[in-house]
Amino acid sequence: MSRTSTRSSYWPVSENVRSTLVADRLAASGGYDAIVCLGAVIRGDTPHFDFVAAEAARGIREAAERNGVPVTFGVLTTETFDQALDRAGGKHGNKGWDAAMAALEMASLLEALPKREGSAKDGTR
Repeated sequence: MSRTSTRSSYWPVSENVRSTLVADRLAASGGYDAIVCLGAVIRGDTPHFDFVAAEAARGIREAAERNGVPVTFGVLTTETFDQALDRAGGKHGNKGWDAAMAALEMASLLEALPKREGSAKDGTR
């Protein structure tokens, strides 16, 4: 990226589905090159897991598409708490780090590409 300084913000959100609204608002602000959504959805005894995971994925994708800003899905979907720990820096890597790196790579790529007409990032929206 062409910016010479790196700044990050942390916005805690109580539920993964609600993180999509925050991600969309931050992306629309024009103040961020990328947004990384991190969290975990751990399966319980009801189908609620499937709805939450699907809606979080959909909302994160839509926020990126709507605003032209990379918004990455770093939300773990696991069967158990131990599996979440293993994927959040444990024996199966750090999926949050992977999501952050993907966001930075996409931001760099989008910066190098021609700007789309009417995008929030080029100030014509």
